[in-house]
Amino acid sequence: MQFQLNSDNSINADQSMAVTLESIVLAALEQFGDRVTRVEVHVRDENSKVKGGPEDKRCQIEARLAGLDPRSATHKAPSLEEAVSGASEKIRRQLETLVGKLNNKHHEKLTAVEQPFEAEEELGADDTP
Repeated sequence: MQFQLNSDNSINADQSMAVTLESIVLAALEQFGDRVTRVEVHVRDENSKVKGGPEDKRCQIEARLAGLDPRSATHKAPSLEEAVSGASEKIRRQLETLVGKLNNKHHEKLTAVEQPFEAEEELGADDTP
């Protein structure tokens, strides 16, 4: 999985911050394993360093599952860690829903294909439909 962190010029994204934020995101997405091919995290300070305020840190996460369009989630919070954690949970839920739907469709296709064969097996050699 590729991980990319982008920040605006009002956030000092040093190596230790990058490691911390990456660990938050990867922990949230670990259940998807190799299905997630790339994660881009964009963090910014909505009001810059001059102004403070509640929920002025914003995180947008874009995650790409193999063979599918990317999904995106955004969260605002008072600190970067909280913003990244909130966006990570949102993207995790989105991906869980997407994977669940894909698994369900796959299961339905398999069930639809298997049903006629099951009906044929129930007929005896002398039985006709």
